[in-house]
Formats: sequence, C-alpha cells, structure tokens
Amino acid sequence: RQGSELSGWAMGRWTYEGIDLNHNFADLNTALWDAEDNDLVPHEFPNHYIPIPEYYTFANATVAPETRAVIDWMQRYPFVLSANLHGGELVVTYPFDMTRTYWKAQELTPTADDGVFRWLATVYATSNLAMASEERRLCHYDDFTRFGNIINGANWHTVPGSMNDFSYLHTNCFEITVELSCDKFPHASELPAEWENNRESLLLYMEQV
Repeated sequence: RQGSELSGWAMGRWTYEGIDLNHNFADLNTALWDAEDNDLVPHEFPNHYIPIPEYYTFANATVAPETRAVIDWMQRYPFVLSANLHGGELVVTYPFDMTRTYWKAQELTPTADDGVFRWLATVYATSNLAMASEERRLCHYDDFTRFGNIINGANWHTVPGSMNDFSYLHTNCFEITVELSCDKFPHASELPAEWENNRESLLLYMEQV
C-alpha cells in the first residue's frame, strides 16, 4: 500500500541503523578541491586513487557495514565501469554529485573526464525505452528531456559522500546513477516492463568498457 509513486523520496533510504547509504561514502571531493586551490595537485596531492581519510577508518566512524563491504569489494576488484540503480525519476546522472561550493544546493560541478561521463550517460539514456519514448511524461517537476535525460549530479542536487564520486576518486572507476522509473516501488506485475525498458541500455552501457 505504501508503494508506487506516493511513498516519497525518503522512503527506503535508510538502513536499520538509520544510515543513508547514498551519502555514506568518504568525502574525497573536499580534500581534492582544497589541494587544487593550494596548487598541490598533482605533485603533492593526487588527483586520482585518493586515499581514504583516517577518520573514516575508525571503529566509531558512522559507516554502515554495507558501505564498508562495498568499499572492500571495490578495492579487491579493479572495476572500470559501474552504475548504481535508483528509482523515483527518469534520468541518468554523472559525477560530480557534490557541489564544489559547499553551501550551494545545486551547481554544475564537472570532473576532468566530463566528456566521457556525458557520453556514458547519453548511451544509457538514449537506449532506455522509457526515457526515449515520445510519450515520456514528467515524473515530478523537473523536465530532464531538455537535457537529453542526463544531468550532472551536483547540478540537480548536491550529494556529499556519494558512491559515484568515491568510485571515481578512490578507484578510478567511472560510475553513473540511473534513475530507472518514476515509480520508486513498482509492483511485481510491472517488473517485466521495467526490465524491457532497461535491458538494451544495460547491455550497451557494459559494451562501453
């Protein structure tokens, strides 16, 4: 009864311990940008494979076991391409997810590989049946069709500690977020249609490796 499009953005975001996994990865952006502002990159501070801050590794740090497990997984396997799947919108977002100006809720914040990220996002969006449909409707109030159904994550809304930014800065993996459907909690009967909407997109995206 809670499902479908009526549940709101917050439903399903937090773990049992009350941690939002979408904001739970180490913030490596701030360290990089501070180093850039002080002309320390790349000779004194790296612009890739940025180490995890010590505070984040402490036993009492607010890091979910799920987050630690994903980081361990990333460090064991050298992924180069990734996507995480969300619901509640129809759009593909790409890093950076966090605004460079810390007090801004929205700000275009591209990476040094912006062209590659825009290409990856476009490959997914243009082959997604729901996004590419001429009958595509707005999910809420943002008209992403104006941008080809892709957007820089920070230019939509800032997300400190996102997995996309962490993957890119810590492991050199190019990761995007796919908002799969207006319906955040589709009913079981709707899942076959959701699979058809995304099947070709997923295959084409993987081929970009």
